[in-house]
Formats: sequence, structure tokens, C-alpha cells
Amino acid sequence: MSFQCEHCGYENNEIQSAGEIQPKGCRLTLTVTTTSDLNRRVVKSDYSSIQIPEVNFEIPSQSQKGEVTTVEGIIERAITGLEQDQEQRRKDHPDVAKQIEDFVETLRSLKSVEKPFTVIIEDITGNSHIENFSAPKIDPHLKTVHIIRSKEQDQNLGIYTSEEVADKNEKDKAEEKGLLKPIDEGAWPLEELENEILQFPTNCPDCGSPCETNMKVTNIPHFKEVIIMATLCEVCGCKTNEVKSGGGIEDYGTIFELKISNREDLTRDVLKSETCCMKIPELECEVGASALGGRFTTAEGILTAMRDQIEENAFLFKDSQDEVTKNKVQKFADEISKIINLKREATLILDDPAGNSYVQSLNEDDTPDEGLIITKYTRTFDQNEELGLNDINTENYS
Repeated sequence: MSFQCEHCGYENNEIQSAGEIQPKGCRLTLTVTTTSDLNRRVVKSDYSSIQIPEVNFEIPSQSQKGEVTTVEGIIERAITGLEQDQEQRRKDHPDVAKQIEDFVETLRSLKSVEKPFTVIIEDITGNSHIENFSAPKIDPHLKTVHIIRSKEQDQNLGIYTSEEVADKNEKDKAEEKGLLKPIDEGAWPLEELENEILQFPTNCPDCGSPCETNMKVTNIPHFKEVIIMATLCEVCGCKTNEVKSGGGIEDYGTIFELKISNREDLTRDVLKSETCCMKIPELECEVGASALGGRFTTAEGILTAMRDQIEENAFLFKDSQDEVTKNKVQKFADEISKIINLKREATLILDDPAGNSYVQSLNEDDTPDEGLIITKYTRTFDQNEELGLNDINTENYS
């Protein structure tokens, strides 16, 4: 997730891990010897602690949100945090302010790499990473050590043994006994449920404040029902929306090939499920299923979301001196803008192995028109494995 306020200049490049907690934690030790090492990209989780022993500097675990940055970005963020409220501190506590100024200068001197220093990232989830300049070979300046978590660290991550889970469940049952009241049969008929906007409490993905998520079942003509979920945080203003399929996985996967050549093509309704990946062959572009999540929008909306995500994720390179990479990213975003502005023709391909995506046809009976090709296909073993279908027992089940 990326956020930047054009009024106050606040930036947030937070990431949330979509993968599992690794069996072991990791300790990454990087020896910075040249300025190019400052451009190494770094992925750090919420549970990462960072140390620079040469200057007695440490960022404790869970004191910062996870982010994608660079080695230089870590130092720069530390400087920005230390300089915050310095003006007031100079008035109230001048001695403390002077000590902070001296330490900030020490951190700034690291960016010139006048002498080597060490950056140590320790992550109990094992989901942190420092870019290897020598990949696929071993980087002589980067050392990775896998560490075994303690019992306290496992519990901090929500990992418990079966005995601990059983004890916790017994306590929860005792606390929750009598809180839930039974619902009378027929009190909530299906028709009433479909027309109802349901609300359930959740936490804001940005600031963690309690907020409400609205959920509504919506019927898409000529297709099927989908579930639209939207969250608005009244504390920080964060807005999120997501679309999930209301039905099961179809018997066959579906590929939609939409040729975009006029304004009418851009206004077609598009439902992209969370299992659907997208391609633009003319740009040699492929977007994975999880990149944009589930969306119900238009062809123009999908392209705009792709472009905006590329531009918003430019923070991956903001601390880097690699102008070639920056220019390539910007050029790619400009090519998508040309498609949106109809300055070049392109083909938008949606490939959904679950068959839960949809592109509107211009024909009244919803059969494919001249600009739309729909192909049904049999899923591969790997696709069924990813959807969890290979392990389902549908025979002699009782």
C-alpha cells in the first residue's frame, strides 16, 4: 500500500505480508562498502528490528510498519523521525536537541560511506529480504542466518501448540457463554438478506482503528451474484473496496480477449475476481491475480488501476540512483495512458481459472461481439492445486 499527501507531504509505503510465517526467523547482515550498496532494495515486515552497530543505532521490532524501501531509505526515514519536533525541542530541552542534532549528522555521514558499516535486520517471521547484487550467486557482502524462534516469539506471532489452543478455547467458551442469542427460524428470509446492506466490525488496514465494513450481495446481469465489500475509516479516511464471487468455482476456466480501439470498448463493464490475472500482449505486460484484487469496474477503470498502481509504487525506486529503472517504469505507465486515451490500440486479456470473471458484451443477448473473444478451457493440475480442488473428496463422501 502506498499513500502520499500532497498537502502536508506525509508518505506511507506500508506493506502487509500476503505469505505465511516461515518455519524459522532470519537475520540478514549487510556490510555496506560503497554507495551502490545504499541502493539495495529492502523488504521488511512489521516484526523486523534493524541495527547499525557502528553508530549504536537500533529500530525495535513492531515500532514501524512493514515497507519496501532501500538501505538509504531506512537511514533517511530515521533522520526524518529524529528531526520531527526539533524546533520545539530546542526551546524546551536544548541539551537534548543538541544531542539529537549530533546523532543526525552521524547518520547523514553514513550515506557518504566514508568507511564501511553494517546493517543487521532480524525478523522472527522470516519474511524480510535485502537485494542480492550477485544473484543467483552468493553475495560476499550479505550474510543470511536462519534463527529458531522462542516460545514467546511464537505466541507473539499467534502460533500456539495444540495444547495451548485447547486451553484458550476453553477460556473463550467460558467468557462467551450466554452472549449470543438464538435467531428464530424464518426471521431473516433469503430475499430480505439479499436486499440488506450488512455491517460487521473490523479494524482499519492503515491506522488500526475500529471501523465498519459494509457488505452487499449484487446480481450482475447475464452473469451471477457477487459480494461487494467496502470499508471507510472515519479516523484516517482510508477507503477500501473489494469484490468477491458469490458462487462457487466453475467447471471450466475462462479467458476474455477484449480489443480496445474506441471509447465504447473502454466503457464495458468488467468484473475481475481475485483469481483472475491480466495481460496486455502489446506491452508484454502480465499482472498476477493478487495484484489488484477483486474489482467490479470498467475496462478503463482496470487500465487506470494498473497505471496508478505502477505510479504509486514508484517509491520502490525513490531512494535509488538507478535512473534507467525509473525511466522504464515511467515509460511503461505512459504506454498504458496512451491506451486509455485511445492513442494506441491494445488487447486486454483476462484469464480466470475459476471462471468467476466477466466482460460485458455489446450484443443485447450478451453473446460475444466482434471485439470480444471468450474461451473456455480445462484447468491444469497446477491451477486446480492453487484453487485447492485436488484435495477435495467428492466420491463416497458421508
